[in-house]
Amino acid sequence: MVATVAGTVVCSSPVFLVGAVAVQIRESLHFGAGTLGAVIALYYLGAGLSSIALGRAVEAIGGLRTMRYAGAASSLTLLLIAAVVRSPGSLAAVMVPAGIASAAMQPASNLLLTRRVPGERLGLAFGLKQSAVPFASLLGGLAVPAVALTVGWRWAFAAAAALAAATVLLIPRPRQTLAERRAGRASRVRSPIRRGPLVALTLAFGVGVGAASALTAFLVSSAVAGGLGRGEAGFLAAFGGATAVVSRVVTGLRADRRGRGHLPVVAAMLAVGAAGYAVLSVVSAHRLVDLYFPVVAVVFGAGWGWNGLFNFAVVRINADHPATATGVTQTGGRFGSVVGPLVFGLIVAHGSYSLAWLFTAVAALLSAGGMLAGRRYLRVSGAPAHP
Repeated sequence: MVATVAGTVVCSSPVFLVGAVAVQIRESLHFGAGTLGAVIALYYLGAGLSSIALGRAVEAIGGLRTMRYAGAASSLTLLLIAAVVRSPGSLAAVMVPAGIASAAMQPASNLLLTRRVPGERLGLAFGLKQSAVPFASLLGGLAVPAVALTVGWRWAFAAAAALAAATVLLIPRPRQTLAERRAGRASRVRSPIRRGPLVALTLAFGVGVGAASALTAFLVSSAVAGGLGRGEAGFLAAFGGATAVVSRVVTGLRADRRGRGHLPVVAAMLAVGAAGYAVLSVVSAHRLVDLYFPVVAVVFGAGWGWNGLFNFAVVRINADHPATATGVTQTGGRFGSVVGPLVFGLIVAHGSYSLAWLFTAVAALLSAGGMLAGRRYLRVSGAPAHP
């Protein structure tokens, strides 16, 4: 668990640090909100183009070995941003391999958990692992007042690079367990992946993650434009990340106790998140600075807290192919993360933050409907939605 959480944090750090210190980076490199959306989108584009292939490769290479490679690659990209990036173009170029490293880490850590964590604790394990993603957002938010506003934004990336390098040493060397050897011997009789329902869930996942990616990329910039100070906006992002961490762990615990019916819970959380995005639109339009923290608690807790539960449901449905299945669904999530920040940035550039938050509300509602449709498809196709 320590290895999977630490690995997920460092491979998520590049994109969340860019979003958290976006105000400082934009002033230093001289670009606007539309370019920021494009830079964030390239991270997820690199991840999306490689997710399916990496999911299959992880099944052959192994979880721990892939995690070590991904952590080392993430450390290198963070160091490049700290020391080499001098223009929006060079920043964009580094974000593509950073996304590929993240795409490798996700199925690798999913495979490791599925093979080594007891089934009755797997929901909690996925909640903890996926809480690493908002924890990276939390660290990014804290980096604003602690580092970016004191010694400069480049030092935030340098510190993250050192953390990533230390994480590679933390991840244990590959050593096949008895369960993994048995899984390898049983590979000839594994059940096939139900591709139709998996594609439907992938599309719904992509739309929901697109909304959440816009949230993490633009929350600080939106809050500053809406009247908060830069340091306070950084703490707002950290608060949102902490809320999502708690939400993902709690939903994982409840999933282990519930045993089934996970996808309807995901849909309900997305619907609540959509309501939070709509309120955030009003807060942004009328500069209601006192409401930022409670509204962010809702959109991060519900609108971004469902990710671990979704991945848990996917590996339960595809227990014989956890890395391959989550590699497919992550493709939807990554491409959603390309479209979400990109469209959000364009709406801000040609309209307002208020209008852009309404866009995310609609996307979250569509994702909630897609989750329910995917669950129905599972039942119609004869696949056990909750084996």
